Amino acid sequence: MDDEEAELRNPFPSPPSHYTNYTTHNLKLLELLRERSTSTQEGGESSEPPDLSQVNQHEALSDQTDVPEWPLQQLEKPRVDWILEEGHYTVFGDTWFVKDVIPSLGEQGGQQFYPSDPSVDRRPALLTILRSLLVSYSRLLDTLLAPPPAAPYDHPPEWRKHVEWITIMAQNIMAAANDLRPVQARANLETMMRRQLELRREETKSIHEKCDALEAKLEAMRSSIATSNPSEAVAALNSTVSGAQSAGTPAKSGFPDLTQADVLSWAEEIG
Repeated sequence: MDDEEAELRNPFPSPPSHYTNYTTHNLKLLELLRERSTSTQEGGESSEPPDLSQVNQHEALSDQTDVPEWPLQQLEKPRVDWILEEGHYTVFGDTWFVKDVIPSLGEQGGQQFYPSDPSVDRRPALLTILRSLLVSYSRLLDTLLAPPPAAPYDHPPEWRKHVEWITIMAQNIMAAANDLRPVQARANLETMMRRQLELRREETKSIHEKCDALEAKLEAMRSSIATSNPSEAVAALNSTVSGAQSAGTPAKSGFPDLTQADVLSWAEEIG
């Protein structure tokens, strides 16, 4: 049994040795044993499943062959209600809690000197622990610098007591800091989200500034076109067409005559 438990604690454990018991024949025997145990209960009906540990499986299955020596109750599925009631279960030799909670230092068997309630301010207790740690370290140095006793000394050395106390103080500081990991993660997430929001606001502001600059340029173009003399533009275009006709260049058929209204309409379209 010790070898099996050691195997289960390996990084890559092999399947438990009792997995070979889950054969089709044994499972049928278990089902038959459960049916016969239910029928033999008082009253014939019960809301609770039968307790197979109180049933003699060899007597109940006397007409069957190859009934194993070990109890068939081992093939039963784990009781979920028992797991929920106890709050933990065991897998490969390790205990796992149903609810993912981090046990405190006191629940793990250590000496806890700070309040377990996270809503209580722990800073005064941590300052006291830190001062005690510094004092113990100073006393440890004094003990190490002191000359050894001349006569045989049967008691444990004094420095060992200081080392143990320093270890306890360090465990308290580390456990208290680990309890603040969720708060630290939440603060980091808030900072990251706040920075992303600021970046989006800066990008939006840059886009708005670019749009305002483009609108100002378009407005300037509209103003320049509106202040120009439309009659001069018409005359320049008509003179260009007349010059082309006198030079022997045939004008395009169906080319309309430009008017002042046409020029104004064209200016509005490009503006």
